[in-house]
Amino acid sequence: MRELRRAAMAAALAGIAVAAMPGTALADPSPAQVRAKLVKLNEQADQLVERYNQATETYKKARKKYETLNAELGRKSAYADGLRQDLVTAAVSEYQFGSPQTWQRLVGEGSPESVLGSMASLEQIAGDRAAKIRAFEAATKDLRDRRDEAKKVLAEADSARDKVSREKEKVDDLVDKQTEILRRLGTLKTGDPNSVGVKYTGPASGNAREALQFAFAQVGKPYRYGATGPDSFDCSGFTQAAWRAAGVQLPRTTYTQWSWGARRRISLEAIQPGDLLFSKGLGHMGMYAGNGRMVHSPQTGDVVKIVNLDDYWRNRLVGAIRP
Repeated sequence: MRELRRAAMAAALAGIAVAAMPGTALADPSPAQVRAKLVKLNEQADQLVERYNQATETYKKARKKYETLNAELGRKSAYADGLRQDLVTAAVSEYQFGSPQTWQRLVGEGSPESVLGSMASLEQIAGDRAAKIRAFEAATKDLRDRRDEAKKVLAEADSARDKVSREKEKVDDLVDKQTEILRRLGTLKTGDPNSVGVKYTGPASGNAREALQFAFAQVGKPYRYGATGPDSFDCSGFTQAAWRAAGVQLPRTTYTQWSWGARRRISLEAIQPGDLLFSKGLGHMGMYAGNGRMVHSPQTGDVVKIVNLDDYWRNRLVGAIRP
């Protein structure tokens, strides 16, 4: 028995040693395991891409607000400089021509009418000067307030830009992992940025038809996160571009499109061609094309395409909006 225990211990230690040896190959995951991992990565990417898009939009808005304020600041600075120059000119004039003998000159004017006329002129000059001082003080106060506001907005823009940078790094990492798995599976699609798509022949009418005609014409173009066309799209950039072609301006991200359509939501049982379809968690969206189909820009390594709303997709959807 002692010998048997020694042999078993030796075998176990040898197994551990082999497993610990550098370069020892482990069994490759099965295709099913790889696909399951890809599904998880896609779900993570959906959420992360929308966060990145939202951060990008926040930065753009903050930067635009700062640029507007900065331009206004420049105009107000020029106005304040003009008022300042007027005051300098008035002060120089008073220094050069004003003197304690002013009243003597007034008295020496002769007739009372002349004296009163001169006094009225002086009062008007004094009133104009006071008005200029008040205008200058108001302009400089407003200038200081605007400058402080612009600095605050610029700080917000810088903070939003930093967030965009951090989110982009995370998305890039996920995209690399997705691309690697798709290559291993042999299912990576690069798409054609110049694809002319397919013709829409469904039942939609009005601007919904125009949106779907545009959407179908993009079929075959590559998915790329953060893209809004014309060569590639992400999911919300795709729906935004399609409805823009129909004269309707949607917000940029899935989240903001869902919020925008708060009063336009409809049940999934009542969807019509052109309606926007949203996934649970709002990480993904597409457009209902009619006849039980959806057109969308899916995820990294795929292209704009038309899919059947089978059980898989219907179970993923949370709601719909009619633009």
